[in-house]
Amino acid sequence: MFFNNVQNTSVKDSVQEIEPYRAEGIVYHADTCLPLVDAISREKLKFKALARYTYPGDRLTDDTLGLNSIGYWDAMEPQDWGLNWHRNEGIEFHFLESGSMPYAQETEKTELRPNHLTITRPWEAHKVGSPEIGMGKFYWVIIDLGIRRPHQEWVWPDWIMMTEKDLKRLTKILRLDDQWLWQSNSKMRECFHKMGIAVDNDVEGSSASKIRLLVNEMLILLLELADSKEVVLNEALTDSSRSVQLFLNELDKNLSENWTIERMADSAGVGLTRFTYHCRQLTNTTPMRYLAMKRIEKAKTILLKNPELSVAEVAYSCGFATSQYFSTVFKRQEKCTPLEFKVSL
Repeated sequence: MFFNNVQNTSVKDSVQEIEPYRAEGIVYHADTCLPLVDAISREKLKFKALARYTYPGDRLTDDTLGLNSIGYWDAMEPQDWGLNWHRNEGIEFHFLESGSMPYAQETEKTELRPNHLTITRPWEAHKVGSPEIGMGKFYWVIIDLGIRRPHQEWVWPDWIMMTEKDLKRLTKILRLDDQWLWQSNSKMRECFHKMGIAVDNDVEGSSASKIRLLVNEMLILLLELADSKEVVLNEALTDSSRSVQLFLNELDKNLSENWTIERMADSAGVGLTRFTYHCRQLTNTTPMRYLAMKRIEKAKTILLKNPELSVAEVAYSCGFATSQYFSTVFKRQEKCTPLEFKVSL
């Protein structure tokens, strides 16, 4: 059983807190993998990783800047945990060497089998387990490319050694091919196996050169896999409208925020004019009108579930600054006041 080789330090203690990443007005928090950390503390599986920020593992050195986490777990007994829906702040490559594992990405679910490789971009929600992870040996690599939205330009770490032509081609494939589950081969399996050995043997960055070489090898093998299969490239996947759509999809979870149209555009990672245009194209209304509609929908749900709440309490929980404005907007949309709606329940 490995505990990251941190002397007199728990796995939780080896995780360093950092300031959230900020880009174009958006705040990003690194995933902390708390269910995994708890499973490690209970000796449920073998675990070894090198990481930065809030990811568990021994600390990566500056020799591999841009690499945020690399490692594996080896679950040789039934597990009672899983990693629920989350996102990472970099592109993540998963590889299952043995066993099987429930896995889901965005709206699709699957059962990972040996030699399955998955690719998740920063904006793609995914989960491991349903709810348990099952038994298996599972590897991952997370590379931060300075992107958080589909339309942003990718910046690879300067130690990536592929030729400009090959790296440009690989980037295009990763950006424009929305296939996230790949069937890999024995060469990819051997590459990840060597990564695991390099991580096992690392002492304060002693494996940094090997890890850099192996990450480059993984990317070259990925390009070979892409060349061996039919890749369908879709330019729409990197259009700024997709970034706006992602923001709108997540708006339901953040309706109580003090949104202005400028803040909404910043959070989508696009300019104000472009945000307004795409929002109207996608919703057939203005951003602020769409926000008000979503808030009223939430208010109706709250009123249905908690009719004892006051109008003011409902208004504030949905992001309205005053109960008077809430009542005005509610009546405009529902043709009755919130109080009348409550009485009719």
